[in-house]
Amino acid sequence: MIGSVIVANRSSGVLSPDRGVTPSTGEGRAMAPNDRRAPVRKLFWNDAYLTSIRTRVTHASDHSVCLEDTIFFAFSGGQESDAGTIGGIPVVEAAKDGLDIVYTLPSGHGLSAGDDVDVVIDWERRYGLMRHHFAAEMVLQLVYRHRPGIARVGAHISPNKARIDFASAENIAAIFDAIQEEVAALVAAASPIITAYSDEASQRRYWAVEGFAHMACGGTHPKTTAEIGTVHLKRKNQGKGVERIEITLTAPSPG
Repeated sequence: MIGSVIVANRSSGVLSPDRGVTPSTGEGRAMAPNDRRAPVRKLFWNDAYLTSIRTRVTHASDHSVCLEDTIFFAFSGGQESDAGTIGGIPVVEAAKDGLDIVYTLPSGHGLSAGDDVDVVIDWERRYGLMRHHFAAEMVLQLVYRHRPGIARVGAHISPNKARIDFASAENIAAIFDAIQEEVAALVAAASPIITAYSDEASQRRYWAVEGFAHMACGGTHPKTTAEIGTVHLKRKNQGKGVERIEITLTAPSPG
């Protein structure tokens, strides 16, 4: 039962800043001016399953554009960016700029402010990111439960694997059997994954699974825990008192 794996809320989830993640600096990228219109509306928070939209360019330089609306997630706190196109042009990089997102395109892309464009993302990549992201969130919360006081010092989410690094002198694989059993119970429960604003003005978000955890997080998430599938854990000793958990998934069976 879900009630058997209740964990205490912690101040940081997988995508919260930590010393193990280096944010993009924006070097070589033309950033948008600070005095332009409101930041992009992030539709991936309203519906993480959208794969294409029609929107408008709000700012353009030779190397980049900003948009009125977007479904294209930008690298944040360890979760890799989506891949896809804007106006049929491949996106080279997506990076946060305050509350906005700047999309780097090949030089001479030809887009201008006011242009209507189609934004299309690679769905297979997005879904892999969503599933591995939330698998990592579940594992993180359960590690906190089994190792009170342990510190997360790094994280990375890709479409095919996630990893979380912890400051620990103990072999973290000792708790894998318990964690995998509890994760399997969460997946079998098919619980809704609730996402919403905790502070809309500053665009602070959270996820919650009733009876399990409530965490600050601005990533993209599946609708239910059932979508995660089977979780596989592997330990890597990084040396210098750092234990790494690598997370891979087997997709749930159809139906």
